Amino acid sequence: MIKYALFARLEAKPGKEAEVQQFLEAGLAMARDEKTTPIWFALRLSPSVFGVFDAFEDEAGRQAHLSGPIAQALMAKAPDLFAKPPSIEPIEVLGLKNAAAAS
Repeated sequence: MIKYALFARLEAKPGKEAEVQQFLEAGLAMARDEKTTPIWFALRLSPSVFGVFDAFEDEAGRQAHLSGPIAQALMAKAPDLFAKPPSIEPIEVLGLKNAAAAS
């Protein structure tokens, strides 16, 4: 059962919003390759604020994601794309409904 998650809040630098969106859209391919990341969402919360929500079956999967290619790419791009360092919060999943998977 999925009980572990992360939420990353990302604030784009002025003029970098389209680049952040493209970066997150490209992240989907990397997320699909992560066997321990069954749920991954890239989100736009406002014109300049974005987020990533991902969930895992266990703490080992969450830790693997935090040290994996998506996290490495995020931290490498952070100084260029974001107004401040990404805020990454661990979350406990209390309930989940997944009626259909998006392609």
